[in-house]
Amino acid sequence: MNKDKRIYLDHSATTYLDPKVKKAMESFFSEVFGKPSSIYEEGREAKKAISEARLKVAQTINAHSDEIIFTGGGTESDNLAIFGIANSVGSPTSNREGVKHIITSKIEHHAVLHACERLEKSGWEITYLNVDKNGIVDLKQLKESLRKETVLVSIMYANNEIGAIQPIREIAKIIRNFKKSLQPTTYNLQTPLIHTDAVQAPAYLDLNVLKLGVDLMTLNGSKIYGPKGVGMLYKKRGIKIDPMVVGGGQEMGLRSGTENVSGIVGFGEALELVQKNKEKESKRLIGIRDYFIDKLLKTIPNSVLNGSREDRLPNNVNISVRGVEGEAMVLYLDAKGVACSTGSACTSDSLEPSHVIRAIGMGHEYAHGSLRFTMGKETTKKEVDYVLKILPDIILKLKGISSVR
Repeated sequence: MNKDKRIYLDHSATTYLDPKVKKAMESFFSEVFGKPSSIYEEGREAKKAISEARLKVAQTINAHSDEIIFTGGGTESDNLAIFGIANSVGSPTSNREGVKHIITSKIEHHAVLHACERLEKSGWEITYLNVDKNGIVDLKQLKESLRKETVLVSIMYANNEIGAIQPIREIAKIIRNFKKSLQPTTYNLQTPLIHTDAVQAPAYLDLNVLKLGVDLMTLNGSKIYGPKGVGMLYKKRGIKIDPMVVGGGQEMGLRSGTENVSGIVGFGEALELVQKNKEKESKRLIGIRDYFIDKLLKTIPNSVLNGSREDRLPNNVNISVRGVEGEAMVLYLDAKGVACSTGSACTSDSLEPSHVIRAIGMGHEYAHGSLRFTMGKETTKKEVDYVLKILPDIILKLKGISSVR
């Protein structure tokens, strides 16, 4: 490889802006700059652009326009779903039998886990479902954990670290069957509701919310070759949530603040593009992914694949190498022109081992030695071959100075 060419293999962290998306956004930086709530022409033009983007997103996921709430990103959307539902239900009761309940999994993004932990401190009861060695949620435990006080089940569609794809349709079916067995609850909601963090899914998986059976779904622009700082929460009609940000009443009163017009337009364009190309791109990347995994496991001693071989995002390769620190591997690869990560880029400044790798049953020595490669539209087999060429020597050098044997 040309020593000046960088190889970017961290697309689950963020993606570049697609040129087509950039083109769709350009006029909204300086030409169509009005405030969407203004009634004069400049404002009307901006409002029309948002309405068109909202319709485009709704059609892409088979929803209604009034079910789309634009936010500042995936984290905000997750928080709005969880706190919005919790606050709409009200404070948990002091009666133990009536304590309100949420179910999630041990491998969720921290935007979900930390929100649940905060609710726990205020009296909510949270069940954190186990996952198997492949990172798939324990459906038997889910069935056993559901009860009349369960308000929300939040399970991510595809994991950001190990790429594990959850059986969301089956989870939704379990919840629907449970609802049928219940008498009307005192919360005046069709609980439990199901929320899925689908941030990693759009470029590869079906987002039809009716087929998935979800009530709430989180998406993020920066993972789909769209702009950073913009996301979306799908909220099914009839579901009540309380806003976290109040003020001017934008986004149907659920997310106040002047809208990011260019970002919203870019998000709509990016989502439509990745969903349109997902089958072709998935097929291409699966070939590179499987080749990469096979070669890594063959050439790197004491290496293991984290997550399922089959129920896995097409672009995700996550391995652990015993006796080597993941951060050190990332830095050495960076010096050789390769960008990758040890896990979730949102927590890459933390020295704590990955909660996802620990949840699938791996020991600390493997959790600390995890390495995540996530490919994208421009990734080639030639780039993967370069990584395969340089990584064994890096690991050999690091093992020479490691205290773990």
